[in-house]
Amino acid sequence: MSRDEGFSDQTVPVGRRVFLGIAGLGILGVLFGSRVQRAVGSAVGTGLGGLIPGGDRFRIYSVTGSFPKVDPSAYRLKITGLVNRPHTLTLDQLMTMPSVKLVKDFQCVTGWKVPQVHWEGVRLSDILDVVGVSDRATAVEFDSYDGVDTESLTLSQARLPDVIVAYRMLGGPITTPHGGPVRLYVAPMYGYKSLKWLSEVRLVEKPTLGFWEANGYPVDAWINGSQNASVS
Repeated sequence: MSRDEGFSDQTVPVGRRVFLGIAGLGILGVLFGSRVQRAVGSAVGTGLGGLIPGGDRFRIYSVTGSFPKVDPSAYRLKITGLVNRPHTLTLDQLMTMPSVKLVKDFQCVTGWKVPQVHWEGVRLSDILDVVGVSDRATAVEFDSYDGVDTESLTLSQARLPDVIVAYRMLGGPITTPHGGPVRLYVAPMYGYKSLKWLSEVRLVEKPTLGFWEANGYPVDAWINGSQNASVS
């Protein structure tokens, strides 16, 4: 994965002591739901508030055991590969592009689901139109600021109307534990396709296996085998 020169990130470790430290907040999660999750995520930088009963019920995963801390002002999204006009977009530039709001479930392949999550961002297809896709490109690869996680979609999948580069969810800016400041959201597929801490979008002739696919997960991750996509 490539990054802008001069970028410096800060990783936030996720450990047992942190989990035990917030366990006592469970009753607050029952009373106040996702507001507590946001407050805990901001305070301790772990996102384990998503495990609080009655919270937003996300389960926070990291393939590296830590979260890359990317300041919104330093965020850069590179669009490279088989494109006519390579771009590097700041968060502010993304937010000036035509936005779309979705209300969609987030479904993990392991079985848990968060229903009716509010998302906001830019359709990936609009970003692809800005850079101009080469006729040789058949797929899109994605890199994460964590330096390890990767994903891919076919070009037709990437152009679905509910595949977005998201910068808001749960009623506010995307927090670090949830993959912010910018993440991919692929509504019709299981959650591992919705890459967190999105750093690069790369057009390719033939994609390589993403992190989870290389570890045995399906390349095509349609939820319940469905290929229907729609915008709420």
